[in-house]
Amino acid sequence: MKYLKPALVVGIAVLLTTVGSRAETPAGAAGPAPVGLGTAAAFAVLGGSTVTNTGPTVLTGDLGLSPGTAITGFPPGTVNGTEHRTDAVAAQAQSDLTIAYDDAAGRAGGTTISADLGGQTLVAGVYTGAPSLQLTGMLTLDGQGNENAVFIFRAPSSTLTTASASSVRLIGGAQACNIVWQIGSSATLGTNSSFTGNVLALQSITATTGAILDGSTLARNGAVTLDSNTITRAACAAPTTTSTAPGGGTATTVPGGGTATTVPGGGTATTIPGGGTATTIPGGGSTASTIPGGGTTTTTARRTTASTVPPGGTTSTTGPGGGTTTDTIVRHPLASTGTGHGRAEAVSGLVLTGLGLSLLATRRRRVR
Repeated sequence: MKYLKPALVVGIAVLLTTVGSRAETPAGAAGPAPVGLGTAAAFAVLGGSTVTNTGPTVLTGDLGLSPGTAITGFPPGTVNGTEHRTDAVAAQAQSDLTIAYDDAAGRAGGTTISADLGGQTLVAGVYTGAPSLQLTGMLTLDGQGNENAVFIFRAPSSTLTTASASSVRLIGGAQACNIVWQIGSSATLGTNSSFTGNVLALQSITATTGAILDGSTLARNGAVTLDSNTITRAACAAPTTTSTAPGGGTATTVPGGGTATTVPGGGTATTIPGGGTATTIPGGGSTASTIPGGGTTTTTARRTTASTVPPGGTTSTTGPGGGTTTDTIVRHPLASTGTGHGRAEAVSGLVLTGLGLSLLATRRRRVR
């Protein structure tokens, strides 16, 4: 009798151990805790004294002012949100902005930034200007695979100034909603610059001609001045969550509302955003898909042995209007047993489908 070689046995054991376990990094484990904006998070622009605009500025998010009363330039500016002029909503947003500002200003430790931010690649953390923050060229912020990575930039007693055509690039899962710029004086975004994050200024914020902001301009006491800008309130993407159920099943919630569930034994049930579903039965059985709009697709497969007819199956698709299309599919058997020979051979297969790996061991026994 021939046995599997020890090296192969060890390799399979290690492989199975690896497949059966998964190392995870807790969400938000890297970097500082986020700065909560409260109700101010709903605003693309929030001013203290005035909000003025020139040109076809487009705001996605609310426009607010408190305690001032003068908002001008809308139209020609467009607000894809709600305008709150010296009302209770704007007052509450200012209160929440003060809390967020003080939170960011009080973050201790971190790294001192004495040079221009342009040309640097930074990971999650707290960064303090010495004393101001300046950007010429491109700043890259790397989330390192953590969608909850938090970046806090502080200029407690000075300014933020970005040069014309400067930009902030996000990589590694970093999100604009988790970037805060706490400015102890005023902030100026340069002409045709592309900036990212929520700007929390004690005094004023000026976005010069053509400046684009993925985030919000939130001024506590001063004015917000706009000129043909595009400002989009930053919203964090819904996280993708994966849970492992007893017995090996896995359920994954995908941003947008889809859900994919892996059933122990190899089956998969997928809920498609918009109402569709697809279900695969373990062991090569039927696959039934419900298509949004009413159509149905069913795939049936069957396994055979060497002594039966060639393996095969059918795919039947029924459209919303009632027509049906049938196709034949072939699925090879995983194992077969032959009989009626002078020498009996049995072939056993170890198939690790998830990794696309097949390990076959053959055991031979002579008939005496």
